Amino acid sequence: MELKGAYKIPAARELVWEKLNDPDVLRESIPGCEELEQNEDGGFSATVKAKVGPVSAKFKGAVTLEDLNPPASYRIVGEGKGGVAGFAKGDTEVTLEEVGDATILRYVADARIGGKLAQIGSRLIKGTARKMADQFFTNFAQQVAPGADVEKLDEEDT
Repeated sequence: MELKGAYKIPAARELVWEKLNDPDVLRESIPGCEELEQNEDGGFSATVKAKVGPVSAKFKGAVTLEDLNPPASYRIVGEGKGGVAGFAKGDTEVTLEEVGDATILRYVADARIGGKLAQIGSRLIKGTARKMADQFFTNFAQQVAPGADVEKLDEEDT
């Protein structure tokens, strides 16, 4: 399943990059995040509680950061296991473009799921994933620029 989106964050690109790699900011931004620790290799380990339709689970997983090009782009590769609920794995390309005194963050994610999650309709899963992405970027923008609004851009704008 592919997801993509773009958000205009009212902050300099270097600050957005710094905050995208800050475990405290990420912990506060990820919906349902219970734990998030940075690993020695620069990646992260996390525990996230999520509900997709009738399936609730606590996912434990890890992400690595690859193809780093600070402060312009990187690729996030991760996998989470939620016991009987199943698993989710995928990768996301993230790019940051400076536009005036703001930054446009674009992402393209490719996700794969298995277990009980795979039995739920793809439309429900995709809708939940989009909702979680919107919550993340809204929370993230508040961490980067408190009191400011993040602007979700239309597909035509991306």
